[in-house]
Amino acid sequence: MITVNHLTKMYGNRCAISDLSFEVDKGEILGFLGPNGAGKSTTMRILTGYIAPTSGTAEIAGYDILDEPYEARRRIGYLPETPPLYNDMTVKAYLEFVGDLKGLAPSSMRAHIDAVVEKTGLEDVYHRLIGNISKGYKQRVGLAQALLGDPPVLILDEPTVGLDPNQIVEIRELIKGLAGDHTIILSSHILPEVSMVCSRVAIINRGRLIAVGTPSSLSHRMKGGSSLELRIRGPQNEVAQILRQVDGVMHVEARESDETSTLLAVKTSSGNDCRERIFFAMADAGYPILEMRPVDVTLEEVFMQLTTSETEMADALEVTASA
Repeated sequence: MITVNHLTKMYGNRCAISDLSFEVDKGEILGFLGPNGAGKSTTMRILTGYIAPTSGTAEIAGYDILDEPYEARRRIGYLPETPPLYNDMTVKAYLEFVGDLKGLAPSSMRAHIDAVVEKTGLEDVYHRLIGNISKGYKQRVGLAQALLGDPPVLILDEPTVGLDPNQIVEIRELIKGLAGDHTIILSSHILPEVSMVCSRVAIINRGRLIAVGTPSSLSHRMKGGSSLELRIRGPQNEVAQILRQVDGVMHVEARESDETSTLLAVKTSSGNDCRERIFFAMADAGYPILEMRPVDVTLEEVFMQLTTSETEMADALEVTASA
């Protein structure tokens, strides 16, 4: 549904994005991640036709954004980080205004707006001024205008920014419910949210694509081994020392300890399942294992490792070049 082909955007001598290529399948939610200034918003603005790339192109539902810009834009619903709202208009008047801009037929506009209002939960504020409704409802209005015209592609830039936890959950569930009927690119700094909502993620740094995959595949890629979390009834120092002697255990870190048990994080070598050996080592020492569970690398840890290593490498190259 979305195909990005070697997109590059220059602002004078500064490269905002460089040779970006990726695809988003029909009905998929792709999380688009990167540090501030990485090029996320630039990419989204190019996809929506707001700015032109320096080179490369993209297709939306089969339409090239440069050769067939009008047809490509007709198939996109866009929610920028700051929703394009008019505070002196009611929600009803604003959605009718956007419907006119999108060329909705007058005969079907009322039914279409009613459907979008119901989907986004705007019934209670439908006749109120936008300037008098909460931030959460304003985000819902912004999402509603993106949905008008039933575009197959939605591009959402930080849709939950500035919301309280309850509002974040509401918008998150709303976006999840749109998957299947819509193909979605979602930019967010709330990485647990991305893990819960998105089927795949694309991470960019300094304008370059550095990783694409499911959260679990990226987690597996970064681990380089397995991690376990254990709670063992026994003294911290003795338990940790026994674990370090188990074949395949690479690192042991005590997380917390109380009068009855110790919580430890254990890193094992790749492809080495140490759980049975750990069980017998603790049993032989007389220290019961109260809990043992595998621990995945979180998306936050993947993001930090990838972007930090890429930034350090780029800085080193810049220093070498200047020398």
